[in-house]
Amino acid sequence: MPRFATRLNAFAAGPGPRPRTPELLARAAAVPGLDVVDLNYPDHLDALTPGEIVEMLADLGLGLNGFAMRYYGDPAFRAGAFTNPDPEVRRKAIELTKRGLDALQACGGGLMTLWLGQDGFDYAFQADYRSLWELELEGIRAVARHAPDVAISLEYKPDEPRAFALLPDVATTLLMIREAGLPNLGVTLDFAHVLYAGEQPAAAAALVARHSRLLGLHLNDGYGKRDDGLMVGSVHLVQTVELLRQVRADGYDGAIYFDTFPDASGLDPAAECAANIRTVQALLRVVDRLDASNALAEAIARQDAVTAQQLVQRALLGDLS
Repeated sequence: MPRFATRLNAFAAGPGPRPRTPELLARAAAVPGLDVVDLNYPDHLDALTPGEIVEMLADLGLGLNGFAMRYYGDPAFRAGAFTNPDPEVRRKAIELTKRGLDALQACGGGLMTLWLGQDGFDYAFQADYRSLWELELEGIRAVARHAPDVAISLEYKPDEPRAFALLPDVATTLLMIREAGLPNLGVTLDFAHVLYAGEQPAAAAALVARHSRLLGLHLNDGYGKRDDGLMVGSVHLVQTVELLRQVRADGYDGAIYFDTFPDASGLDPAAECAANIRTVQALLRVVDRLDASNALAEAIARQDAVTAQQLVQRALLGDLS
C-alpha cells in the first residue's frame, strides 16, 4: 500500500480562530492510515524552524512527503510570480521559492511542488505570450538549479486564479519540462485538474511516464468544470481505477495526496480523509483482481471496450450474472 497524505488546511474548519500548524498536524495525525504530510510554504511554517518541524512530526508519528509553494499570500504576485511584469517581483518570487527549498532540505525533505497558478493572463492583448513563456522557463530553471538534489514537481491547472494558466494541461507542462532540460523536474497530476483540462487521467499519466516522471499524485474527484475537490471515486470511479492501475504499472511509488475540500461543505475532515484512504485501499485491491490474469490486458490490446468494461465491472461489483 502507498503512503497517504492529505490537505492540511481542511483541518482548519471549525469555530474560533484559525488553528496553527501544530494543531493542524495533530488533527491530521489522528486519522488512521495517514502517515505523511505536505506542508505549504511559507504558510504552514508559522515561524517554526526546520528543527521544530522535524521534532513535531516525529512526536506525531508522521513523515514529511514534501513542501508545496504558495504565492497567493502576497498581493504583489496577483499579476504573476515568475511571470510578473515587474522584475523585482519576479526576483522576490524566485527568492521565496529558494528559501522554501532550503527549508525543505533542512527538514530532510526531497520533494517540492510548484503550482504556478498566478502565472497566466486574463485578457487578449494583455501579455506577450513568448515573453511569458521565457520568464516562466527562466524562473523554473533558476529554482531547479538552486536545489539539484530536490525533485521539483510542476502541478498544472487550466485556470484559477487567472482566466488562463500558462501551464494548463499535461502536454504544455511536459513541453516546459523538456525545454528546461533539468533532471530534477517532473509532474504532479491532480485528478480534478486533469478532468477539467479535458483529459483522461490514465492517458495523462502515461504521457508523463513516457516524457518525464510522475512525482506527485493528488486524488480527489469532480464534475469536470472546476476544481471541485470531492471525495475520491465519488463521481469518476472507473477512471480512478484506471489511473491507479496505470501509475502502478509505470512504477509510481510516491505518496497519494488527497487534495479534497471537506471544509467547503461542512464535512468532518477526519472522517472524509479516512473514507478516502479506505476507498483507495479498496480500489487498489480491485486493480490486483484485474491484473490477476491477462484477460484485461488482452482486451485492451484488442481495444475491445465491451470486454474490458465487463471485466472492470465484475472486479468492482462482483458476479454480473
